Amino acid sequence: MLRPLLLGLWTFTFVAVCVSAGPTVRLTAKDNGRTITVRKNAGLALTLSENPSTGYSWQVVSSGRPVIQQTGEPTFKPDSRLHGAGGTAFYRFKAVVEGTSTLKLVYRRPWEKDVDPAASFEVNIVVRQ
Repeated sequence: MLRPLLLGLWTFTFVAVCVSAGPTVRLTAKDNGRTITVRKNAGLALTLSENPSTGYSWQVVSSGRPVIQQTGEPTFKPDSRLHGAGGTAFYRFKAVVEGTSTLKLVYRRPWEKDVDPAASFEVNIVVRQ
């Protein structure tokens, strides 16, 4: 009797957390230059190719605040176990207020101040109720 009750309570809690967090919109390099419309409280998950062993990394230059906010620190997952392998950088954001803003990242070496970035990623974010 206790086991089904606990399972039901766990399921209810899990569903409530997922619903309150809102859907997650997944963005990749293919979305560069697009306008994305999301609902308030929706998550945004951005994945971009990166190879930190070359000195290059993605840097957020326009965070989209206050319309969206970054949640947590970016993470990196290498494509292989080989030393110096490239991989994927992961960024997470949340739509927090209605409005329009721009999210922009550049791919460059942080110490090269007067050099154009090797690549850039930019999306316009529209948050609606």
